[in-house]
Amino acid sequence: MKTSSKKLSDTRVEITVTLDAKDLKAAQEKAVAKLAKEVKVQGFRTGKVPADVAQKFIPENDLNAETIDIAVRTTVIEAFRQAEKSPLVLPNVNVTKYVPGEMAEYTATADIVPEVKLGDYKKLGVKRQEVKISAKEVDGVLENIANSFAEKKVAKKAAALGDEVIIDFVGKKDGKAFDGGSAKDYRLGLGSGSFIPGFEEGIVGHAAGDKFDLPLTFPKDYGVKDLAGAKTVFEVLLKQVNEVVKPEIDDKLAEKCGLKDLKALKEDIKKNLGAQTEHEADNKFKNDLVEALIKKSKIPVPEILIDDQMRAIKDDVTRNAQSQGMDFEQYLERAGETLEDWEKEARKVAEKRVQGSLALQTLAMKEKITVSDDLVVAKIAELMDVYKKSPEAIKSLKDPNVKMDIKNRLIVEETLNYLAKINKV
Repeated sequence: MKTSSKKLSDTRVEITVTLDAKDLKAAQEKAVAKLAKEVKVQGFRTGKVPADVAQKFIPENDLNAETIDIAVRTTVIEAFRQAEKSPLVLPNVNVTKYVPGEMAEYTATADIVPEVKLGDYKKLGVKRQEVKISAKEVDGVLENIANSFAEKKVAKKAAALGDEVIIDFVGKKDGKAFDGGSAKDYRLGLGSGSFIPGFEEGIVGHAAGDKFDLPLTFPKDYGVKDLAGAKTVFEVLLKQVNEVVKPEIDDKLAEKCGLKDLKALKEDIKKNLGAQTEHEADNKFKNDLVEALIKKSKIPVPEILIDDQMRAIKDDVTRNAQSQGMDFEQYLERAGETLEDWEKEARKVAEKRVQGSLALQTLAMKEKITVSDDLVVAKIAELMDVYKKSPEAIKSLKDPNVKMDIKNRLIVEETLNYLAKINKV
């Protein structure tokens, strides 16, 4: 077998393979053995006909077709290996010449794992944000804890900031109700900032039983394009006012949380906030490092990998939309986006994901970063425990391909840890 390769782009290659008589003889022997199982010859049971006898009864066209098919299948991957190229999918094969018993030639075209040229990954110039927990943050958590122990009492008075109200409302634009702008028996804490500016303030001063309109303008940067900057009217029925009575923030509140006093509660809050913020800072630092590595490196991106990522992104959006009772098209409509606009933005995200993945894979190979089989087994055991009530998940975790995927993910984690370690200032 002889091969030659032609670079079609940074991510695609065409390999020409020439097979000689020896290569074709080996393929033909396999073809005869396979076709002989279906040949019927008087005096022999089907499937038991000797190959040399069966060959005389196999139609020439069938034998030639099977021979060249086997010849291609058994040589195409080796051809890419010889060319030192790794196809991302099964190559597209085109037989250009075939002389039975003498020679054959075919071309195999495929997207390949591209050559990544990493920049200086040891000096990415990224700083990890310093973690400091302020007294204000601790006080905010204390306030939330006090709110969680608050008692609500029906009040016969006008609503005020800090109260909870139960309302029905319908939001209308140009006289027509818009999606997501209506609810019944909705519980709203006045002053929570849950609604657009003016809504909660507009309820203040009204009492149970009041019906009133709130003319409001949506913020210009509102997430739903159709409503951004729009003038609307909310028809509101105030059904109940609940006065919220919060406990004092003192030692008794700490005891309700299982701690001895307020000082211990504050220390516990600060510790938990610190751990959470450290985790967030680590993740941001690693994401920033990957961003910087991408900018410093040359990373060609195969279209097939971008397409895969775009499908994954769309699947995620669709699942989130379904959890809110919408399909993908309804999500686009509510967001005020066209499919073309969405795909344009999704492609940017997909391309960056692929570049990051290729950069980390290349770095892992360059620095010989790997993980032990014991670590992979331990991770699978951990996942099996998490999904022990899902037979389908347990079954999938036993799939060798899933095991390999888990190993690759663990290697990426180790590579990120390595990148963070060598770039800490």
